[in-house]
Formats: sequence, C-alpha cells, structure tokens
Amino acid sequence: MSTTKPTEQIHPTNLPDASPDHFASALEALVNHSDGHTDVGQGIHTPKHDLLRVPWIHKLIPGIEKLAVAYHTGNYYIVRSTREPMFESMPIYARVGMHLLFYGRGRAKVLGTQTVEHLLREQSIKEGKIYDSPLSVKSIPSFVQTYKINTAELLQPDITAYKTFNEFFSRKLKPGTRPVDAAPDALCSAADSRLTVYTCADAAKKFWIKGKQFTIPALLNTPPSSPHSETFANASLAIFRLAPADYHRFHAPVDCTVREVVDVPGQYYTVNPQAVNEPGFDVFTANRRSILYLEHTGTGKPIAVVAIGALLVGSVVWTGGAQPGCVLKKGDELGYFAYGGSTVIAVFPEGTVGFDQDLIQNSEKPIETLVKVGERIGKIL
Repeated sequence: MSTTKPTEQIHPTNLPDASPDHFASALEALVNHSDGHTDVGQGIHTPKHDLLRVPWIHKLIPGIEKLAVAYHTGNYYIVRSTREPMFESMPIYARVGMHLLFYGRGRAKVLGTQTVEHLLREQSIKEGKIYDSPLSVKSIPSFVQTYKINTAELLQPDITAYKTFNEFFSRKLKPGTRPVDAAPDALCSAADSRLTVYTCADAAKKFWIKGKQFTIPALLNTPPSSPHSETFANASLAIFRLAPADYHRFHAPVDCTVREVVDVPGQYYTVNPQAVNEPGFDVFTANRRSILYLEHTGTGKPIAVVAIGALLVGSVVWTGGAQPGCVLKKGDELGYFAYGGSTVIAVFPEGTVGFDQDLIQNSEKPIETLVKVGERIGKIL
C-alpha cells in the first residue's frame, strides 16, 4: 500500500455525486453478492484501495473510484510488541455503512420507504442467514486468503471441516495458543483486538468516544439512579474492537463468577473508529448489545462486559458467560460474535483497575493498540 496518499476523513461531501439511495442500493448489492459468490475479496470485503480491480462495485457509487485513487480509507493502530504503526484498510461494506450512518441521523428515507436503521437491520439479519447456510463454506478459502488468517493455530485447522461460514468465523483456537498472564493481580485482554483504555468515562469522551449521548448509564441501559449506574459511576473502560479478521471469541479478563446477562435491543451501525470518533454519532449506546455482569473472585467487585453488535453482525452468543453462578478462571471463554466486526467494552468501578502505561499513552494520542487474548493490559488494585 502506498504511504504517500492521505487517509480519508469520511464525510458525505467526499462523494457529492452519490445519493443516499446509491449507498443503500450498494449495501443491498454487496449482501446479495455474498450469497452465491465465493470470493469475499471481490465483494463485501474488498478494501477501498482495491476497488479499481472490482468494477462492478465502483459502478454502484458515483465517484468512489476517484476517492480510492486519492485516499486510503481505514485506521492506524500500534502493534504492541514492536510499537510500530500499522494501517488497517476499511472493507467496502464498512465504508458504505459509515456513509449511511451520516445520512441516517435525520431519519430520512432511502429507496423510497425504508429508514436507514431499518435497512441496516434488514441487511445485517440477511447476511447472518447467508453465512449460516451450508453453501457459505465456499467463501471460507477467500476469507482466509483476504485476511491472511493463520489456520495452524486453530483447534480445527482443516477449513473444509467447517459446516458453514459462520462456524468458521467463530472458530476456536488450540489450547495454549493464547497464554494467559498468571500473575494474581494481572488484568488480561478479553479479545484479540485493537484496544483503547481510559481510567474514567470522561477521559474516554475526551479522547475517543465523541458521541454526545455517551454515558455509563446509557451504555448499560439503566436509569442514572439505578444501583448499576451508581456502582459504575465514573468507571474505567477497556474498549476491545474486533476486526473481521480477528478471532471472534472473547474471554474473562479476571477470575470471576457470572451474575446475570441483560440484552438490550438497538441498531446495527458500524463500530469503525471513524464512527466512534464522530461527534453526534452514539454507536455504542445506540447499537444492540448484551451485557454480562461478573463478580471478581478476589475482591468481590462487579465488572460489566458489554458485547456490542454492529453492521452485519449476526448475533452475540454467550457460552461460559451464559449460566449465572458459573465460576470462571481468567482466560476462560465468555462468548462469541457471529459474522462481522464488533466491540467488547469491559467496565470496571472507579479505582479498581490500573491500566498499563503504554496503553494509556496510546489511547490518549488517540490510537488503538493491537493486543491478544490473555496478555496483560493492567492490574487489579
């Protein structure tokens, strides 16, 4: 990828000749294309900089091929082990979803009768059904190739053994592939992800979450005076963003006991950083999500793990976190996402955790840090 081009700051004025209906039709066409076409790199997961070699896509949106020539579209993150920046290209479906998110704020109609919210929900559910079909296994090889997935670390490395695309998407790893920091006070990463951490919600809003309606009560879907809201007032946050290529199971960050699960209905907006960083977008508190409340074994303090769905994410499934009263060790599986990029936010009561300094410094720049399940991200205080 050329380093001479600037990174696109997404805004509707970037594509003045493309109407909202162009983007709505493009999303429908991308989802329909994934049903029966096996090369995801030539369809729904085409990076925008590759659009010129996929003409059927750039014909859907007037001017997007010129934008692809002029700009990179995506996000930088820091590889923690090397401290080097890396660029993550945004797949075309996320770029389309981002544009629709700008347009959807006004509750305007697209394609004649649908709200943007209805369109995103409809297409997300449809994509989930497509990738639950046995025929979807034909897309697995191109997905592995597009994202350079290391199949040697999988519990089932034979990609022909999976019965559906979604079964592969929620693949398991071999035991020991992600070592868990054994120090008693270690706070561990819940997911293979790009991570930002903040000691309080106000810091998260200053550096990263720009949505004006973001609050801890709104995230937890509880009244401000409720016990949960009071417990997590001014909470510390660890925000784990899972990209499509990532291992999509998430794990306990500490030794804990499962207390309850609360499901919250909502939208299917993209959780790409450019959406999270945009004032006026409230993707974390608007999207459908499932909240798992845990109790830390050592201190008895509560922890909330918020699994947030996103554009084209089929579902959140709790496994180890499904049964109240279940005792889990640090690194034990909590659940997984079906198809799509998504986010997990771990919420800790004020003063109960301290994040590692390199993560704090990166988050305040702000830039995400690439982490793996089980590695230390801080300590329990």
